[in-house]
Amino acid sequence: MANDSTAPTHSAAEDRQNRLYSRFFFRAPSTRWTLVALAVVSLLDAVLTWFPGASLLRFTSGWVLVFLLPGLLGVLLTTPVAKALGGHFPWHRNALLGLMGVALPVPILLIWRGVGLAVGTLPVSIPLILLFVLGPILWFRHMTLFGVSLPKHGASLPASLLQPLLAVLGIFLLYPPPAVWVLAGTLFLLFGFLCAALLLRAADRPLRREFAASGVSFIRPLIEHVGSRDPAATEILEKFFAGFAVEANVRVTGIQFRTARGTKATLALPAIHPGPFAALGASNLPQKFEEMLGPNAGLVLVPHTPCNHDLDVPTAAEVRRIGDAAASMLRDLPPAASHLTSPLVSPTPGSWARAQVLGDTVLVVATQAPEPTDDIAYAIADRLVDENRKSHGPELALIDAHNSYKEDEGDLTYGSPRALRFAEDVRQAVTAARAQAAPGTVRVGVALRSGFSVARDGIGPSGVRALVVETAGRTTAYVLLDGNNLLQGLRDRLMQALGGVVDDAEVMTTDNHVVHEVDGGVNPIGERIPFALLRDAVVGVVRDALGNLETVEVRVGTREVADVAVLGPDWTARLLTSLGDTLSMFSNAFLMTFLLLIASSTVVLAALR
Repeated sequence: MANDSTAPTHSAAEDRQNRLYSRFFFRAPSTRWTLVALAVVSLLDAVLTWFPGASLLRFTSGWVLVFLLPGLLGVLLTTPVAKALGGHFPWHRNALLGLMGVALPVPILLIWRGVGLAVGTLPVSIPLILLFVLGPILWFRHMTLFGVSLPKHGASLPASLLQPLLAVLGIFLLYPPPAVWVLAGTLFLLFGFLCAALLLRAADRPLRREFAASGVSFIRPLIEHVGSRDPAATEILEKFFAGFAVEANVRVTGIQFRTARGTKATLALPAIHPGPFAALGASNLPQKFEEMLGPNAGLVLVPHTPCNHDLDVPTAAEVRRIGDAAASMLRDLPPAASHLTSPLVSPTPGSWARAQVLGDTVLVVATQAPEPTDDIAYAIADRLVDENRKSHGPELALIDAHNSYKEDEGDLTYGSPRALRFAEDVRQAVTAARAQAAPGTVRVGVALRSGFSVARDGIGPSGVRALVVETAGRTTAYVLLDGNNLLQGLRDRLMQALGGVVDDAEVMTTDNHVVHEVDGGVNPIGERIPFALLRDAVVGVVRDALGNLETVEVRVGTREVADVAVLGPDWTARLLTSLGDTLSMFSNAFLMTFLLLIASSTVVLAALR
């Protein structure tokens, strides 16, 4: 095991949190195909209800009036009614809800038909069983519209009632009702609404208890943020996260490689974690930092720095404050005082750290690979930087390569035996690199491969980037993959593929949390993209970078940004626990309220027999 205790680590909590989040996401089918399926399933409902025995006219009219027309009109009317009452329910979700409205009766009608075959006669009449199934339809529609459209019963109920009430109208056109049927239909719908309300209240309790906020009210903003990056939805979610933030001082280190024409590349190393999720706050940090630093920064690389979810920045405004500080610092970088350079040095076989001297800075890349490697506690890196400054050494720039994923393993926590080993490996790597440093020039080449898909490849919008550094006659490739970690074992295979291309290399990931917007949540690189394609992209981008090597001046700077809002210790664990309780409560309440609905409605049926 790569962890030092059995307590849940930040990365373990992160992985579980992302899997919990991702359960809410699925891609609804196209409206066209959903409506075709609605017509087919509604026909199945009609077959179960009237075949055999009914005339063709009765069968056709029943299919159209009770199932098909209410389903289609429900789809046609639900979106505008929801919008008129302050909600928002897109057409593709609306069509899927209409399909569910005709699918829910199928198992009930199957049981009804089965009992009829077993006893030789139908247990209840056709009109009553058709009224009976309307309760589950309203139950499902209302829980959906309340959560996804607008979390207010009064505003969601009219849209929820559309399909069931249209079906009631069709039933009563076919079968003129006595008063007792009207009463039964009213009770079935009332039970459906009450059971939906009970389910929603139960599911809301864990987050209300822990955070004094409605979890159901966040479903729509979460879907709209993920689906369309809706600014209003993003603001709602970030406001919630920001309400629990604490203040911290954040260090930003920047390394620029400048030619006579301008900046060729920038290594941006903000000590913040690229979370919490999707594109909220510091999530999607590489793309956000590149946009904030602008084209004058050249090709921007934002590798993962040693930190964990304690340093998630919850709002885009705070990320902009850090980005503005970094941009200001980079504009004012002083000329290099030192022209010493070294190759990328590993002090001992199996060391977790390798270092390279580049003028006024020592760049250190850390990984526990081939063992699992994940987040490194910020306190470990902060202590190393502080020690280095007290010794008046060159600026220490630390990168967590974050490149060997195994579930629930790989975190380094402050004070643990593995953290002590890591710190010692970093010290030795810095010492070894400085011992091999000599005056010399630096040549740099950069390249980018883009066009990857989060869902298809597990790679974020910043793609695959390469920074090739040539010093002391040796070439070193720093390859940065925009994603959350790399499947264990792939780092070594990629390094082997680069062995004949450059002298030294490291393959890193950004830990970008935007890649969690897929089913499964964690989405490490290598889980979706075939290895051959990944290898070709990595080797190709390094070859591209080798093709534009040119002499550069290396400048480095560091700035502290005071009082940055971060989520702080244990917040992720609190949210994880509440989300787990919410899903558990929802699952149990889903089953219990459905059974309660069926039982109470069955009592009404029994009373009417």
